[in-house]
Amino acid sequence: MRVSAHRFWPAVVAVLLGLAPVAAAADDSLLLATTTSVRDSGLLDALLPAFRERSGIRVQVVAVGTGAALRMGAEGNADVLLTHAPTSEAELVATGAVVDRRPFMQNHFVLAGPAADPAAVREAETPEAALQRIAALPAAFVSRADDSGTHKREVALLRAAGLPEAGGWEGFAKTGTGMGLTLQVAGERGAYVLSDIGTFLAFRERTELVVLSRPADSLRNVYSVLRVNPERFSRVNARGARALEEFLLEEAVRERIADFGRERFGRPLFVPLQPAVAETRD
Repeated sequence: MRVSAHRFWPAVVAVLLGLAPVAAAADDSLLLATTTSVRDSGLLDALLPAFRERSGIRVQVVAVGTGAALRMGAEGNADVLLTHAPTSEAELVATGAVVDRRPFMQNHFVLAGPAADPAAVREAETPEAALQRIAALPAAFVSRADDSGTHKREVALLRAAGLPEAGGWEGFAKTGTGMGLTLQVAGERGAYVLSDIGTFLAFRERTELVVLSRPADSLRNVYSVLRVNPERFSRVNARGARALEEFLLEEAVRERIADFGRERFGRPLFVPLQPAVAETRD
């Protein structure tokens, strides 16, 4: 008997990531492909139990980074996506592989590094200027290099700074993995790193890195939920995907998001956005 890709894929991903295999998708099981930052920050652990209690739907989380999550959506190997790469998301909407895109929260990226700040990143007026200082020294820098939303933003900033998109200066290192581990590697090396603020704060005590960048429009970080198109991929749990989308857009859940992290870090890690009309394919 032929095993469907949608049922087989979660187990393959789990094996590749060294995780326990996950069960096959069904009406009471939903496969969420997501950026690692919402897992590493602890946000999913704070939200999903309430969703399961209300809906009876168990969410299988595959945290692979935004690039891989979007590819899973494009191939129908997930039911719903939670990502943070607006340009790539809009491109996926245009293909018809996902039904819509709903931005629902945001935070921002930061350039972090050692408190000594050998490249004087604190003095840079913009993130692009900060990267130019790091490359010119040259100073150690750790990149996720995994096509995640954070890596996509890093590439865009390097391009805007007139630097090679792949970095490459002496001391430039690539982890090819999630934000939490990348931050720990940067901390061990006393290196600079681009991170979303949520995961940075969650790992700050382990890394001893500090935020060095100034606020900037180019560091805005918007998270969206995208439902995979059930008309194109018949195995998709459309009911569950819509239920999770509606859950994330609820006022009570938005209030929980607005409060998440406040007790531990003295500030919220994410800012909920006002629900907007879905961005759909023309």
